[in-house]
Amino acid sequence: MAGNSAVREDDSLLSRLDRKLLKLETILALISGLAVFSLMIFAVVSVTGRNAINQPLPGYVDWIEQVLPVIAFMGVAYTQRHGGHIRMDIVIGLLKGRALWLAEIITVLAMLILMIFLVWGSWAHFDRSFDFAAPMWSRDSSIDIGIPLWPAKLLAPVAFTVLCLRLVLQLWGYTRAFITNDPAPVAVPLIQSAAEQAQEEALHVSDLNTGKGQ
Repeated sequence: MAGNSAVREDDSLLSRLDRKLLKLETILALISGLAVFSLMIFAVVSVTGRNAINQPLPGYVDWIEQVLPVIAFMGVAYTQRHGGHIRMDIVIGLLKGRALWLAEIITVLAMLILMIFLVWGSWAHFDRSFDFAAPMWSRDSSIDIGIPLWPAKLLAPVAFTVLCLRLVLQLWGYTRAFITNDPAPVAVPLIQSAAEQAQEEALHVSDLNTGKGQ
């Protein structure tokens, strides 16, 4: 299952790279959130047009097809950084020390290998759609209003490449933790207990109240 997690930071090279990559991941996650908002706008415009003037938004389905990859892919690396992806913690939660870090190394390495293949495959899929010599640089387009499909197809290899970078950093972090037997390594998501989650939420609320007081 997906659990709340914390990511420790320090002045090490790994942590600095983690924070730099997080800035990019945050921007991509924001774009994904804006894409969700745009779908709501499309729906309102289409329904309003249909009811008011019997004219829905032209190419409504085509636009949805273009926006969905943004929603599906742009936030995957950000979610991985914070340990938000769904997984089974029944076994992992019972492990401690080097056994835990070894299990995480195996998991992250398997994910990295899979994502490298997905980057290769999704880039090939994009390359079949993109052509500088074709109109709008596209060999294919949407059925209704002819939107080029290559921008949506490009999102997958871009997002998966960022995820690969995140997995490399996490593999680095878990490997270092395994070697040093560090109980709380940096740049990797550490699962929090219910008490730790409550304490963090209380600190967050306290910070908000302090800000209002100022």
